[in-house]
Amino acid sequence: MTGQAPGRPGGGAHADDSAAIRINVGGFKKRLRSDTLSRFPETRLARLLHCQSKESILELCDDYDDTEKEFYFDRNPALFPYVLNFYNTGRLHVMAELCIFSFSQEIEYWGINEFFIDSCCSSAYHCRKMDQDREDWDDRSDEGSTTTSSFDELLEFYSDASKFDKQPLGSARRRVWLMLDNPGYSVASRIISILSILVVLGSIATMCMNSMSEFSLLDADGLPAEDPRFETVEHVGIGWFTLELLARFMVAPDLLHFFEHPLNVIDLVSILPFYLTLLINLVVESSPALANLGRVAQVLRLMRIFRILKLARHSTGLRSLGATLRNSYKEVGLLLLYLAVGVTFFSVMAYTVEKEDSEDFSTIPACWWWATVSMTTVGYGDVVPVSIAGKLTASACILAGILVVVLPITLIFNKFSLFYKRQKQLEVAMRSCDFDEGIKEVPSVNLRNYYAHKVKSLMASLSNMSRSSPSEHSLNESLH
Repeated sequence: MTGQAPGRPGGGAHADDSAAIRINVGGFKKRLRSDTLSRFPETRLARLLHCQSKESILELCDDYDDTEKEFYFDRNPALFPYVLNFYNTGRLHVMAELCIFSFSQEIEYWGINEFFIDSCCSSAYHCRKMDQDREDWDDRSDEGSTTTSSFDELLEFYSDASKFDKQPLGSARRRVWLMLDNPGYSVASRIISILSILVVLGSIATMCMNSMSEFSLLDADGLPAEDPRFETVEHVGIGWFTLELLARFMVAPDLLHFFEHPLNVIDLVSILPFYLTLLINLVVESSPALANLGRVAQVLRLMRIFRILKLARHSTGLRSLGATLRNSYKEVGLLLLYLAVGVTFFSVMAYTVEKEDSEDFSTIPACWWWATVSMTTVGYGDVVPVSIAGKLTASACILAGILVVVLPITLIFNKFSLFYKRQKQLEVAMRSCDFDEGIKEVPSVNLRNYYAHKVKSLMASLSNMSRSSPSEHSLNESLH
């Protein structure tokens, strides 16, 4: 075969151009004239005409019969008539019932560019393809933003539960662990969850009431003093939180990684200010020279507000919100970047047109506050432009702020919906677990949908990689 052009008697580059080549596409056989193929020299079949060796032929087709002079292609035979019609007419037509993704992959394989699609089909084709690309992008963004799937989290949950089988009093500790870490798992866990919520709300309420003048008390020296009733509520709350954290720590399946969980860190932060304040007060009483440490104790008392975050352990919405913010750092970063650019631009504009008419716009840094309030559509009204040019600038700033804030919000909301749905499904799966007789099997999970989603994301990624590197593809063609 070497040294002879395939399918053309006599071989060589100067053989008769009217010769035909035989092709077999998935069982669909056809003879094509070389002069028809030569009209489109960049296509795969036209490049076969210039192959001078079997190795170069096999780079363009799946197999080649040297005896029959027939080229074999392992492609979809149902789509090949569209390719034949292209060689005959020079235009591509797309039927409505075709899969756009498959059709796009097919014409890309045969080396046919999309601009050959006829005008009667071009608009519908590109609209359908844009919709498909948008859906694939949403799937990839959701998949890339989530570190683990619900199935992976469920397997991790079962892995933690299985660790108790090899530990002392494993069965009893597992029951306590499930009761404390899974609100709604049983009647006891629901009671504990309700008590914990009431203690958190009571602690926050007493902190707020303590700041009101109606509930303030004075000591013998006329200085503000703590209400004994509030102190009692605070000590009961601290005792409950401490007992809760110690109980979770004692029954945790893996003590070394206990504080890697964000909710456990929140539990620790909620009680740490109280004990630090107690320690500082003891130091100040023993060493009057360290009286300045009392101010640190006052700051630590305000950190009790972090206890409100303990509600995330009992609220699906708060946990979903935390997961959304953790996995939406790109969108949040874009939002901050847009705001920074807008604030800087409109601050300079406002300073330029208002510096002679208003003292509030005397410097560019002074205009930052006004631009920030305006772009976020808060509008305190403490700083306002007075000139006509300044009011027009303010109007543009407000409109730009609306657009800047709205653009990333949709993406963040979609992610929140995804995480909320996943969290609800995960909680249902965890509550349906039964460990009374040890772990026998992982609960039923729809593996077909799980792996179908993975394969779909992989295919979309590979497709985008091939479309995003045309220069590399052209270089490979030129080398061939």
